[in-house]
Amino acid sequence: MKTIKFLLSFFTIAILLVGCAADDTADVIINQGGGTPTDPTDPTNLELGGTLNEDLTLETDTEYNLTSALIIPDGITLTVNPGVIVSATSGADVYVAVLQGGKIMAEGTSSKPIVFTSGASTPNAGDWGGLILLGKAPINSVTGGDTTSTSEIGGLPYGGSAIDDDSGVLKYVRVEYSGGAADASSENNGFSFYGIGNGTTIEYIQAFEGKDDGVEFFGGTVNASFLSVIGAQDDSVDWTEGFAGTLTDVYVEHRQAHDKGIEGDGFNTDIGNNSDPIFWSAPTINNITINGNGSSNDNEAIRLRAGTRALFTNVLLSGFAEGFDLDSDGADSPTGQGVLDGETGVTDITFEDVLVNLKNDTGETFGEAEFFSGIGDGTGTDYTTWSAGWTRN
Repeated sequence: MKTIKFLLSFFTIAILLVGCAADDTADVIINQGGGTPTDPTDPTNLELGGTLNEDLTLETDTEYNLTSALIIPDGITLTVNPGVIVSATSGADVYVAVLQGGKIMAEGTSSKPIVFTSGASTPNAGDWGGLILLGKAPINSVTGGDTTSTSEIGGLPYGGSAIDDDSGVLKYVRVEYSGGAADASSENNGFSFYGIGNGTTIEYIQAFEGKDDGVEFFGGTVNASFLSVIGAQDDSVDWTEGFAGTLTDVYVEHRQAHDKGIEGDGFNTDIGNNSDPIFWSAPTINNITINGNGSSNDNEAIRLRAGTRALFTNVLLSGFAEGFDLDSDGADSPTGQGVLDGETGVTDITFEDVLVNLKNDTGETFGEAEFFSGIGDGTGTDYTTWSAGWTRN
């Protein structure tokens, strides 16, 4: 590990915090007082990147440039104050990752949200990576206990047995133009939550115009409320690997390029050879609105598959060829069994411009009467109220 260096000029003091190179990321460059190593008289360019070796605070109403992956390791806290903007250079390897045992304390306000965005003059979906949190809560892609898996991006460990694991706070945080792909099978999302525990606070977050999923949960027990996903080009909300949290007040808006409003998977790998004991994803979703592009398009609002369980209350679906599509692959993927057992279903739902309410491809016998109750009674989330001031449209 190198020592901390100081650059002094008439205009500024630039602090270079240099981290370990064990994860092959660049040294940390943080110009807290303004200026850059190449032009210390420029007060507008603050650079971030690399692995932190001590706690760091990003100052209120300040814009920072993310020039490489920023890693927050075990025992380190990144504090992000209201009004901070982090603008990323292009590349799938430019992201912010909070490792197991690390914390991010990002608490914006409705009038001063925290924004992670593209630094391009003309930003586009997929310009950079996204925000990644990795915790120690249970996942079903491993044999249990404190065994870990590794993330698609960066090969970072996640998972364990700490149901109440705490990765910090995300509140009034917006991620824009994310989703850069490292390769065909490794893609960033807006928010990637890997094995995050319910000691973590996630409230008022928005994924805006991302190339891949807006918000994805890889196992874990975290609860999240007031989620906005607009313009995701893959699934807006995705879960897998035994996710068991509660999502409350969710708003999804599709644009020209998109996949599903929700894609819920019970598992992500061969569960029979991994999870011990076997358990499926089983989230609860309260107050959700998904706005599609019209029923004339070949689209689905919600797909449930791979054995997932899910209980929905107060749902509004608008503009889809199919509302719910349930898929299964026999005993190894018993999605339909969850319906028969009362572990999957919908209470209070309204369909607007939806051609098929329910498509049952599970092999189990049930219909709308067994799956839905209160058709016509759903109002969805009150997005106009809780989105004011901090979201983009």
